[in-house]
Amino acid sequence: MSNVAFLGIGAMGSRMALNLLNAGHRVTVWNRAPEAADELVAKGAQHASSPKDAAKGAEFVFSMVRDDGASRQVWLDPLKGALAGMAKGAVAIESSTLSPHWVRELGGEAAAHGVSLLEAPVSGSRPQAETAQLVYLLGGDAQTFERARPLLNVLGSSLHLVGPLGAGALTKLGTNALLGVQVAVLAELMGILQRAGADAARVFEVIGGTPVSSAAARQMVGLMLAGDNAPRFPVELMEKDFGYALDAAGSADAAPTIAAAHGVFQHGMIEGLGQANITSVAQLFTQ
Repeated sequence: MSNVAFLGIGAMGSRMALNLLNAGHRVTVWNRAPEAADELVAKGAQHASSPKDAAKGAEFVFSMVRDDGASRQVWLDPLKGALAGMAKGAVAIESSTLSPHWVRELGGEAAAHGVSLLEAPVSGSRPQAETAQLVYLLGGDAQTFERARPLLNVLGSSLHLVGPLGAGALTKLGTNALLGVQVAVLAELMGILQRAGADAARVFEVIGGTPVSSAAARQMVGLMLAGDNAPRFPVELMEKDFGYALDAAGSADAAPTIAAAHGVFQHGMIEGLGQANITSVAQLFTQ
């Protein structure tokens, strides 16, 4: 069993850390709000007061935080950052959804500390994290991937090494952009059907049986029709990911469809939907 540190134990990280703990690994956790660690500590995890302290003695250090800024602080803070506490030869596993530019920069910083970085963003939300069914979209070298594989197998149902550092971020942003564009279109269609007095449930049932429909689209429609906006994937995070995707594209002109869908989620933020599920943007077109 491995000594593992887990940094960021929010909705996703807490479930992932618990799976590692249940698999018999020795897990030390850190979170910006310390009280979030209480449940994991009660189940056997150790609690650290800083990322640096959590990383001391760890063979593998996971991070699951909100964005580039939070990731930078967790790893590189000069007094409390995790890299300062990691031993040479340890592995940093960054599972946050980040920009490719920052991932590559972090890889350089890790190498300067004698640490190997594996970028490990995931496809899946809270239910998949809880049931260890996450899909890993990995960037880095094959040797580091093989070292981390036993731990990742505890957390996910499939592991995909897609290229060097930065490729994982691009794959994750592409996955989320494709989902977000579908959600924006479905929300607009919901409004069109409502205004036309059509039976939206029946129409989407028929569309869902055609080759153009995806499993994700059918799931999103079901949530929209049920008015279920519990935050599996909050609007504010999709809006952030669209922003990173557009940064990677270089301009809105280079990705006009993504830019238009980004605008829908920006509107959702303005309307106070930031913490609701991405399906809540249907309200922008149906009320």
